[in-house]
Amino acid sequence: MDRLISLDDGLTIADRLVLESLVEDIKETEPVRDDGDSGVGIESCSNAAKIQDKTARDIDRLKAMNDTLSSQFQPTVLLSVDDCSRLVPSALDRRVLQPCIRLARKTARHETDVVMITHLLLYLLTTVPSALILYQHFTFIHGIAHAAMQAYYIGTYTLMMHQHIHQRGILSKRLNLLDGLFPYVLDPLMGHTWNSYYYHHVKHHHVENNGPQDLSSTMAYQRDSIRDFTRYLARFFFLVWLDLSLYFFRTKRPGLAVRAGGWEMLTYGFYLTMATVFSAKATLFVYLMPFLLLRLALMVGNWGQHAFVDPEEPDSDYRSSITLVDVASNRYCFNDGYHTSHHLNPLRHWRQHPISFLEQKQTYAAEGALVFHNIDFLMITLSLLRKDYDRLANCMVPMGEQLVLDHQGRVALLKRLTRRFTDEEIRDKHRLKGV
Repeated sequence: MDRLISLDDGLTIADRLVLESLVEDIKETEPVRDDGDSGVGIESCSNAAKIQDKTARDIDRLKAMNDTLSSQFQPTVLLSVDDCSRLVPSALDRRVLQPCIRLARKTARHETDVVMITHLLLYLLTTVPSALILYQHFTFIHGIAHAAMQAYYIGTYTLMMHQHIHQRGILSKRLNLLDGLFPYVLDPLMGHTWNSYYYHHVKHHHVENNGPQDLSSTMAYQRDSIRDFTRYLARFFFLVWLDLSLYFFRTKRPGLAVRAGGWEMLTYGFYLTMATVFSAKATLFVYLMPFLLLRLALMVGNWGQHAFVDPEEPDSDYRSSITLVDVASNRYCFNDGYHTSHHLNPLRHWRQHPISFLEQKQTYAAEGALVFHNIDFLMITLSLLRKDYDRLANCMVPMGEQLVLDHQGRVALLKRLTRRFTDEEIRDKHRLKGV
């Protein structure tokens, strides 16, 4: 099985250590041919101890990279590379880059998060001017180029804002005013309606945790069915503005209901104003296309994140979400692949997820958690809708009892975890009536 695990050259340092650790676990459990009394049992124990020692060293290394007092501290400056100092001459690094990094460390909420300052500047210097020019002098070529640029930006921006809503900001606390205001400029440009991500994700999704009351729950759907996915997507597209407010009313939180619905309607009013008062063509490319793309991407992503739900323990964070060790999710989207870790502790900082995974690796294995590599949530969803379980089984990194499964066994496991829950099963498993 370990021969099917490939380490992408684009993996982050943390992801490489995580995947190497999982590969070593797989090798340790593979049957060993023994032609006689070779002391295999003693060797196996020795290998297990070596693996534990290496994991402990890896954890210490990653912690040191996050520790500002350590000589090994390494802030994230650019998403595409781990060490941007190697990209410039040493003199330029010393005189320009390092002073900029030190300033950015003081500007960010967490000193590791220089990259968030980098991206804020990127969006303010590209997206905002481009949008303004489109409203002043619209051309279709520019509109298409702008929409393509936003399509490239949206994923990273959304996961940056994911940190914003969970960590209560991404800028230094002395910049709280700016931290609270910039989303009102950038959110609509990136497809977000004002404050909706916070209300839906923090105040709703993490409260209900993919259970039957969760508006984005996958339990009532067959997760490899195009028809069911279409129903799931259509409901979110056309009714989330109403469903979320009704949910808050049902759960006796009328203040949240009014604010969630109000901000959604206010954003729609803003779109209408920009289209009628200024330019309908510019509004289509600047605001409406990113809005439609993001709504689609959010549901495609959530489907992949919560497609595999254990029929016996659907309320387990380990068995209702998955972990991805891949370049797209973790290098470019702030470790979004560690979705199980995020559900276990929504306040956990993004750079802590690989550390937490290594520390709790045995618990993940014992709980039957699913780990995949070299595939992102989008491709998880597309593979399911194509019923391409062979690809999913090949991308799976088995742990614990999964290690005894062959390819067909992994396929059977994944199929079992995507089966639709009946109403009776949902009521029974979540001890609810009338759901």
